[in-house]
Amino acid sequence: MENQQVFINSNRSAIAKIPLLAAIVALIGIIDAVYLTVHHFTAEPVPCTILNGCEQVLTSSYAEMFGIPTAAFGVAAYLTAFLLAILTAFGNRQLWNLFGALVVVMAIFTGWLVYLQGYIIEAFCQFCLISAATTFTLLVIFLVSKFIRAK
Repeated sequence: MENQQVFINSNRSAIAKIPLLAAIVALIGIIDAVYLTVHHFTAEPVPCTILNGCEQVLTSSYAEMFGIPTAAFGVAAYLTAFLLAILTAFGNRQLWNLFGALVVVMAIFTGWLVYLQGYIIEAFCQFCLISAATTFTLLVIFLVSKFIRAK
């Protein structure tokens, strides 16, 4: 019985670290999205050092929705994911499912944006791809946390 209690406690401890990891990853998303949002509002070109399509993507008609930069929606989404992950890490475990729902919506939207870059705009922005990788990493973190809890 004592061994079971130790396993349960150590499992809870491990799960608490997963939301902290998610919060760190979300910070990367916040930084990337803020960077793109600032460049959008200042009309400063974004330096593309790996790919050549940043300007083509960031000046396309898909760079804004309702007059708001797409990256600004990313800032809001990543900030919300960060806050939900932090609140979960510090004890409010019920918010983790809300985090998961948000990340699923983010991943679906990100998939759409990557599709647009590849097949409609026919160019890729390295900063947009960093955002996509960040979103899909958050999704994987959430899915892994569900797998760990199921054991």
